[in-house]
Amino acid sequence: MKDNQHPEPGSRYARGSAIFEEALGIPADAFARSLADVAPRFTRYVMEWEFADMVGESSLDARTREIVAITSLATLGATGAAVLKLRIASALKAGVTREAIIDIFIQLGITAGFPIALAAIHAAQEQFSAADAA
Repeated sequence: MKDNQHPEPGSRYARGSAIFEEALGIPADAFARSLADVAPRFTRYVMEWEFADMVGESSLDARTREIVAITSLATLGATGAAVLKLRIASALKAGVTREAIIDIFIQLGITAGFPIALAAIHAAQEQFSAADAA
């Protein structure tokens, strides 16, 4: 690979970048630039391992993957909050309804605790409001 902004066509990085952009709806190069000064290798790991390998080779459809993502991120609490908001938006894009997202987080109240569920519901509320404003 030449660098994160100019991946070789057909490379794992290029494939992962395309999947990243499709799933999350944000440019891969913008993500790469946000980490360029502090952790440029992390971008490569996300594009190659998470998106090219894990997502690109998964038997799960996008909707199911996003349900897994928002559930897992919600259980991380404050640690996963910023990425949870991003993935709530990608879950909506993948066809997970607002009602289903809230129901998923309500179910977390039983297994992960009410504070986790409440924080996730508030994150969803913020994303829903942002989507409505756009």
